[in-house]
Amino acid sequence: MKNVFVDGYNVINSWPELKIIKDYSLDGARQKLIEMLQNYASYNGLKIFLVFDAHLLPKSLEKKEKFGEYLVVVFTKEGETADSFIEKRVNNIGRKADVCVVTSDLLEQQVVFQRGATRMSSLEFYHEVKGVEKKINNKIEKDNSCKRNTIEDRIENDILEKLQKIRKNH
Repeated sequence: MKNVFVDGYNVINSWPELKIIKDYSLDGARQKLIEMLQNYASYNGLKIFLVFDAHLLPKSLEKKEKFGEYLVVVFTKEGETADSFIEKRVNNIGRKADVCVVTSDLLEQQVVFQRGATRMSSLEFYHEVKGVEKKINNKIEKDNSCKRNTIEDRIENDILEKLQKIRKNH
């Protein structure tokens, strides 16, 4: 399974709809990103590590939370940036596993590339995630349009019975 490390705040500050949400609720922007990445990861069968800086929060400890099988959200500990967390993990697995790092930080992109990972900018990733959202929505629409949509499906049973009696009497 491919591992994808995402610099959470870098993405939030790069994606148009998340920037708008962030202006009134940083937590709301984080939650929206988590939702989007859950769908993307499960659709593609990827393991995503969404990493948020907590390095400026005094006495913060590293915190990991799993969202299903495919998404792990990480808040770094005090004094550790998302970049340094990602670099350490990529250093450990970058040459043994298929790893991609999502960040628009050019220095970070160079470092992780040297450690065996591929890299993708936050905006490239945005377009990829939006493309998957479109595929999912098209599939849902197609599945829904294949179902028969009859009047019997939309009216209450007692009215349906009365209509059937009327039909039989004529």
